[in-house]
Amino acid sequence: MTGTMKRSPITPVFFGLIALALVTVSIPAHQAAEEKTSGQGKLRFRVAYTSSHLPAEAQKVLKAAHGGFAVDRRSGKGETYFALPGAGIIQISADLKSIKMLPTAEEMKGTNMHNAMLWSASNETYLTFPGNAANRVFTTKLDGTLVHTLKPPTAETDLGNETANTYFKGNGPFIPTDVEYLNGLFYIPTGYSKLDYVLTARVTPGKNFDATWNKLAFGGRGTGVGQFGTGHGVTVNPGKKRIDISDRPNSEIDRFTPEGKYLETVSLPKGSFPCDTYYDGQYMVVGALHGPDRTKGAPIYILEKDKVVSTIMAKEELGLANFQHIHNAVIRKVGKKLYVIAQAWNPGDFAILEQVN
Repeated sequence: MTGTMKRSPITPVFFGLIALALVTVSIPAHQAAEEKTSGQGKLRFRVAYTSSHLPAEAQKVLKAAHGGFAVDRRSGKGETYFALPGAGIIQISADLKSIKMLPTAEEMKGTNMHNAMLWSASNETYLTFPGNAANRVFTTKLDGTLVHTLKPPTAETDLGNETANTYFKGNGPFIPTDVEYLNGLFYIPTGYSKLDYVLTARVTPGKNFDATWNKLAFGGRGTGVGQFGTGHGVTVNPGKKRIDISDRPNSEIDRFTPEGKYLETVSLPKGSFPCDTYYDGQYMVVGALHGPDRTKGAPIYILEKDKVVSTIMAKEELGLANFQHIHNAVIRKVGKKLYVIAQAWNPGDFAILEQVN
């Protein structure tokens, strides 16, 4: 038996539903989750990229992440660099949209680079990494080529400080946790050792690159003015001849002259464990290993004029489950927006956060 099928007219409502579905599907993932933001005022952020943005080689070893970032501040540049044990040096493009691996010397690739620093001198630009487990400081070109390895002080090395000299005469380990460059010197905190001094090395950049230990050391483990609980990170604010040391358990940033004279302290919320600082324009960003409330994961602080103006809670408010501990964070301006690049520790993880207008 045959019959006649009735055709229902396609109404404007039907077309409207189709259009709505297409719009919904085309919304980028970070916009679909726009309700998840963290921070205060104009310094609120959402997740732009997670670890899936990294090359596969980096993703395989990401849980071991225990380092930090270096940004190329030169005009027309803007790339960001870091390293992962087992993968090597990694470069993030200036627009943050692409990430690639760089060829890395085996003695660097197989160990941890606890932070990263980019600096220029004698018409050359370098990356320098503190190898905390290797007890070395490595310097490379921007393409990853290793140009120098600074080895530990020996019993005969004169560091210009009796306590530091005695420590190495007693075969104390050299454990660099960060490195900065200013006026021809490397400044190297050693907060993972009982020494906990900032050591310095005289640098000769150029074709015959060299670095030799210098007669200047300051800080030390203790509770006195200018001493550290753990001197973890070192930063030179661009345009300022000043050395900032992140003193983790004391929840503070201690500032010194290039000669090691104590200047002042910037206090953070008690219970914070600042790992390092980074400056961009009027802002200072601080990644913290812990926050005052350890049940909520660690904060990323943004400071203006040395006062906290925004607190980003990556785990609690952005849903980044592995960000119980923040080991490093930098802030970048790309276009008209600010971005925070952050690295978690134990387990390691990676994310790029985007400012919400």
